[in-house]
Amino acid sequence: MLRLLFIGDVVGERAVEAVAGLLPGLREELRLDGVVVNGENAAGGAGITPELAERLLSAADFITLGDHAFDREEAAPYLEQEGRIIRPANLPEGLPGQGWGSFEAGGARVGVVCVQGRLFMREVCSPFEAADRALEGLRGADVVLFDLHAEATSEKQALGWHLDGRAAAALGTHTHVPTADLRLLPGGTAYVSDVGMAGSPDGIIGMDREGFMEVFFRRRRAPVHPAAGPVRVDAVLVEADPESGGAAGAERIFREVP
Repeated sequence: MLRLLFIGDVVGERAVEAVAGLLPGLREELRLDGVVVNGENAAGGAGITPELAERLLSAADFITLGDHAFDREEAAPYLEQEGRIIRPANLPEGLPGQGWGSFEAGGARVGVVCVQGRLFMREVCSPFEAADRALEGLRGADVVLFDLHAEATSEKQALGWHLDGRAAAALGTHTHVPTADLRLLPGGTAYVSDVGMAGSPDGIIGMDREGFMEVFFRRRRAPVHPAAGPVRVDAVLVEADPESGGAAGAERIFREVP
């Protein structure tokens, strides 16, 4: 079995450092073969920079992004040259980077795909069709892990059922709050509606409370920044079977860094 850890959305530079510092010990403790991290909120809560991506990749094997993939200008050229980081596969054609990729882990080839939802989010192409194209493009992979980066739980569940039996894991990101529905679907795909985040639980979805209060109380946009306080790291550990391509088990992993 391959033991693959997927870490939810990393919010801010302190969370990047927390994840990078925590992973060497986690690899040994959990006997990990591979680690995938969603890093789309690494740079101040929106986007990622090459420097922050390299810091994460010093400890993780692969990075997925989301709707903030291109919030930082310097991200675009980096996505063109670094094969260990992917943006959503269903963004409009012609944008830099790739929507899927793979890496070696435990003697097997692990495919990674990110698709972005359409409900309550920016308009993009169908995540269902993009998922099918990605699976075709990853035919040589032993197991495939999907990052379902979407707002609506219903859309993520629909994607999970669409992928059941064709991927080892379909793991939700974007809403930063871990959900209690982690399970193995009948076809052998590990599914959860949201993994959670690596960020401060003392904020609001990892960001400072004051900025969000301006939005909710006064209905106006206000600057928000990653919240101070301890960093909680939410993750899902998937036991994937390279022979079948499915999952044999999945469990939640939580850690807190002061």
